Amino acid sequence: MNYTILIVDDDMAINDMLVKYLRKNGYITYSAYSGTEALLFLEKQKVNLIILDLMLPGLSGEQVLAEIKKTKNVPVIGLSAKEDSKSKIFLLKNGADDYVTKPFDIEELLARIETILRRIYENQYTSNSLLCCGDLNLDTIGMEATLKNQKLPLTKNEFAILKMLMEHPQQVFTKDMIYEQLWNETLEGTENAINVHISNLRKKIAAIDNSKSYIKTVWGIGFKMDI
Repeated sequence: MNYTILIVDDDMAINDMLVKYLRKNGYITYSAYSGTEALLFLEKQKVNLIILDLMLPGLSGEQVLAEIKKTKNVPVIGLSAKEDSKSKIFLLKNGADDYVTKPFDIEELLARIETILRRIYENQYTSNSLLCCGDLNLDTIGMEATLKNQKLPLTKNEFAILKMLMEHPQQVFTKDMIYEQLWNETLEGTENAINVHISNLRKKIAAIDNSKSYIKTVWGIGFKMDI
């Protein structure tokens, strides 16, 4: 499972550092630099975890947390330079799943993220290792794909791309997001590599079922499942 994480911190250096580090460790990441931006983003996009700084411009982190918990059941890790126990207690009592004090050890933060995600989602996704989109099935444990009960012969990269799309069927993935997630590096002019993989996927799918595309192009943005 490729988990998605929203980082809410107005400090661009910290935000950028977390984005790069978490992407290298296999996570899909998004950034917001204010509480208002974070809440608007969450109206349109689902995430698996939020890293929320308390010292935000405009709406405070505490206010943002309260708004999130009104409508969403998503784990939140609070970040703050405040070291007093009252702040930690308040945050944890009001819905945060963990609290990390700045400056923080990034490896410790990663361990806390992994612990929370494992606790909340592990059982859910273990029981849902079979991903389905119409007649297209993906066994993420057996590493096999079938379409209309026929085996779909995929390369490792094709399987990984299809898995990413099917795990988040409502989400549009840019070419940069796909490339960085699979190869842990920036696209930097190798855009054609993603086009080739998508094209090959579509050809293999069409050879069995040409009645629908399964992989939809969202022009000017990227790709998503056609469900």
